[in-house]
Amino acid sequence: MTQHIGIVAGSAEGAALCYRTICLEAPAVMGEHNHPEITMNSVPMAEYMPHIRANDWEAVAKLLTAAAHKVAQAGAGFAICPDNTYHEAFKYLIPQSPLPWLHIAGAVAQEAHRASYRRLGILGTKYLMEGSVYPEPEALEEFKIESEIPGEADREKINEIIFKELVNGIFPETSRLYFNEVAEKLQARGCDAVVLGCTEIPLIVRPDDTPLPTLDSTRLLARAALRRALGK
Repeated sequence: MTQHIGIVAGSAEGAALCYRTICLEAPAVMGEHNHPEITMNSVPMAEYMPHIRANDWEAVAKLLTAAAHKVAQAGAGFAICPDNTYHEAFKYLIPQSPLPWLHIAGAVAQEAHRASYRRLGILGTKYLMEGSVYPEPEALEEFKIESEIPGEADREKINEIIFKELVNGIFPETSRLYFNEVAEKLQARGCDAVVLGCTEIPLIVRPDDTPLPTLDSTRLLARAALRRALGK
């Protein structure tokens, strides 16, 4: 039987993209108008952000655990979180979660390994870029893939774009071009691909106009969840 997917949302834009990806790509393997059953729990980002700003990942994990119980009660067999930054709390979340989770960085790492990328530039919130989500053992380290993050000024600017624009559904051309500039700098530092490691970045970056190949964390997680739901 197809497994029921639980989505624990971060931002509305990122969660919507993840949900739509599953629903749009499932019919190709499941048949017309078909997709796995999906339950989404969406706690406002306003409840998470004070803990994230304080680097209190145990508190973030408590919120995620409460959401996990809700999707589990609805019948979900496993959960995903289409928010890269929240994964900083997974080391506290997993031991207390009522159901298993797929890790977004793990999905990205598997695709990077498949494509033979060896050095990835990481784009995302400053918490994500400066944190341990992608270097963790279950992610890039497993495949001996190295990573780079933008310089401090670029990290601050990217963080501002994400929280002032992208999560609010604002996608100006100036910001799109700025992401390209950052990718070009990462390319000059030896990166052979760039991770769109904020769930909303895929909504503004155009892969056909980016200096480096892109790894779309949101859609890669959605596809990993679809494969898991189908038992693949």
